[in-house]
Amino acid sequence: MELIRALRCRPTDTSQIFAFTGAGGKTTAIFQLAREMIRDGYSSVIVTAATHLGAWQTPLADQHIVVTDPHQLNGIQFHGVTLITGEIENDRTKPADQITLEWLGKYSKAHAIPLLIEADGSRQKSLKAPGLHEPPIPEFADVVIVVAGLSALDKPLTDEHVHRAEIFSQLADLPIHQPITADAVTRVYTHPQGGLKNIPATARRVALLTQAETPKLQSIGGGMARQLLTHFDSVIVGDLSNHTLQNFEHTAGILLAAGAATRFGAPKQMLDWKGKPFVRHIAETALHAGLWPVVVVTGFHAADVESALSGLPVRIIHNPEYQQGQSTSIIKGISALPENTGAAIFLLADQPQIPGEIIRALIESHADTMQPIHAPLVLEERRANPVLFDQITFPDLLKLKGDIGGRAIFSNYKVEYIAWHDDRLLLDVDKPEDYQRLVEDETL
Repeated sequence: MELIRALRCRPTDTSQIFAFTGAGGKTTAIFQLAREMIRDGYSSVIVTAATHLGAWQTPLADQHIVVTDPHQLNGIQFHGVTLITGEIENDRTKPADQITLEWLGKYSKAHAIPLLIEADGSRQKSLKAPGLHEPPIPEFADVVIVVAGLSALDKPLTDEHVHRAEIFSQLADLPIHQPITADAVTRVYTHPQGGLKNIPATARRVALLTQAETPKLQSIGGGMARQLLTHFDSVIVGDLSNHTLQNFEHTAGILLAAGAATRFGAPKQMLDWKGKPFVRHIAETALHAGLWPVVVVTGFHAADVESALSGLPVRIIHNPEYQQGQSTSIIKGISALPENTGAAIFLLADQPQIPGEIIRALIESHADTMQPIHAPLVLEERRANPVLFDQITFPDLLKLKGDIGGRAIFSNYKVEYIAWHDDRLLLDVDKPEDYQRLVEDETL
């Protein structure tokens, strides 16, 4: 996956100002993103730096403009990738000053031109900790991308691998010369004086874990993502040079538990399976699989369903209009999600046998490709539940009416199918004989 896709950039976006901090390939990431933007339809992209760049890096842009006074920019025709810096001195560009940065910020907003800012330096090390006055992230930044190079893992914590190793040591609680661990990097990058330092309150936060050139490092980065997501809106892991990026975001679980079960003749949400009500089984599976938040939409027998979920860290939303069809519960569930939700997996209250493995497989498939919809395909021919919907589909889901579900919008988007060889995904409890089959299935 390319960086532009992992960052969800589109030419129609209103959030266009990106600040890059940290270490491990900021300049590479900035110019790679700029090139991908131009290729994908942006007419121009502006790149600048609040730190020094090497003079040898200026040819990465289509045009390089040296600015000592922002008035010099009046009347400039921006095209392609334009780099704005201070003067070149000793083979390095001087940083753009604060007045120039503010001018570029206003110009970017007024003309809907992306502005990519390298906000601090790292002396080409894989990791860093910010100094006293770093990073100078502009308050007008829409997205802050904090970069870390995983090639430093298992290397000794020294100035050879880490810019400001002493500060890194203090923030990580890791002695100098000790091997750098994934936990140490996570501690620094989630520390208020580390990776989170000076990020504007309104900015979207992205952790970019680069230099993951091997399956082992990619796996380690994926493991770090869960902890990082407690502080970041998304975590991107991989190698910039070959576009092997994964995007980890908050994937919500929406458990549709509002139906009246008219065909079954009793509230299916409360049926017993292995000593617990259906609805509790499913909620626990969702939580154990890493879905967050887990939203349970209630309707019929709402008080009993809520009681069955007692003690679980789920959000319960009542749908008083449940009799008007499944679409009303879908809308309630989507509307209850936080703004930084990347995707949602819909779970049905009559399928307690759904394993956590299929939920994790959907999450991983989405992280790899970022396709709008991901669904299991059982025995190569039958679509099954649960289904993952990316946030890009939410506006269409919110327009559903009547007794229809998310499959009504399948034709609007590309669907990524996951081959699954367990036909128990196809079982839902519509009739008493279905429940009997479920209870008698000793393989579950």
